[in-house]
Amino acid sequence: MWNVLLSFSGLVALIQLLFLPFFPESPPYLLLQKGDKAGCLKAMKQLWGEGNYHTEFDDMMKEKAVTKGTKIMNVLEVLKEPSVYPQLSTMLLLLLSLQLCGLSATASLQESTIPYVSLGVAISELISIIFCSSIIDHFGRRILLWGGYLLMALILVLLETSLLL
Repeated sequence: MWNVLLSFSGLVALIQLLFLPFFPESPPYLLLQKGDKAGCLKAMKQLWGEGNYHTEFDDMMKEKAVTKGTKIMNVLEVLKEPSVYPQLSTMLLLLLSLQLCGLSATASLQESTIPYVSLGVAISELISIIFCSSIIDHFGRRILLWGGYLLMALILVLLETSLLL
């Protein structure tokens, strides 16, 4: 019955995918990234109900004023910035340490192919991190959530169908 348990996460992904369009964008994202003051206030009212949100809005406006002079960098610019090397090296170390956890050895692979599988998994994880970061920079988090939930639901439906057949 493990396949039923596995398909449960696909059901949760489908439910989240269905309800995601009804949720507003993040108010800070709308104000700071898009510059949409009316959309920000509308999202605050939709998320928090009727009320006076001038304090929160003023805080976001102060944050916008502080960050006005700073440049929003893309992934390649971040990789070239020396001040983020400690954080990047920590993330890279965590990513590489996941490859040493033994998942490839427990996948019933031949011992000679395990290093190649581990290397392939590490490279695909690194590519997906860079790709997803670029998508977030370009489209925002909402598109990434949509795509992730849709892809997860489709893969789990395909997996369940193939197991039943």
